[in-house]
This record gives sequence, C-alpha cells and structure tokens, in this order.
Amino acid sequence: MLPFIVQIQDGLPVSDQIIQAVRKAMLTGQLAVGDEFPSVRTLSQELRISPTTAHKVVAILKEAGYLASRPGIGMVVKSPELPDRSERLNHLQPLCQQILKEAEDLHLDFPAVVEALERAAKTNANASNYPAGNDKPAV
Repeated sequence: MLPFIVQIQDGLPVSDQIIQAVRKAMLTGQLAVGDEFPSVRTLSQELRISPTTAHKVVAILKEAGYLASRPGIGMVVKSPELPDRSERLNHLQPLCQQILKEAEDLHLDFPAVVEALERAAKTNANASNYPAGNDKPAV
C-alpha cells in the first residue's frame, strides 16, 4: 500500500498527478521526513503505470529535493521545510479552478465564491489558526 493517495484523471500527465499527490502527502503529514518512499517497482505495480513513468516520478522528486537515496534502504522523504508560499498556492490552483467552474455552473459571481470560502473558514476548526493574509499558524 502506498503512503499517499492519488486518483489518476484524464487530461493531465500521470507523472504530474503522482508528484502533486506526493507533495500534498508531505504538506499534510502523511509522508514525514525520513519515511521510506516506495520503490519504482512498487509505484509501478500499485498505480498500474509503466516503470518508466514511475522512474520519472522518483527522479523528479529526487531532483527537486523531496527524496534522498539511502544505501540499503532506498529512497526516503527528505523535505524538512514547508514548501514556499508560491508552491503551496500552486497546489491549490486545480481546486480553485474546480470551485470557479462550479460557481459558474451555479450562476454565482466571484464575490459569492469569496463569501462561500469565508463561511467555510468559519466552520473549519483550523481556520482560527490562519488569520487572513497569514501563511503561518498564530502563536
């Protein structure tokens, strides 16, 4: 079983979808620094993708600094720091596009989307930890 969840969708490169799922798992704590990362063979078999694609995913993650090679262990999660704000915003981009499309289908304008997000933030137990415009939890 993989330590992250990925749902392969049409229209986007499979490797990009897997990389995004791995980054999300790191952001949410599903993958922690020092955790073993699945081998190319395991990725290939579990996700039913070609070994070439699995190798590409591992190579990109290693090059980006998310994985490190450990002799006798294989790949381990390496990223000890929170990705920069730009990368975290990029991660939200597909979700934002889905929300905007749904709002368009419901004939809601942008201020209505903002209102819906504000309502959701009020009901989210963690919302109070992230004041508007701040990227780090309040201390």
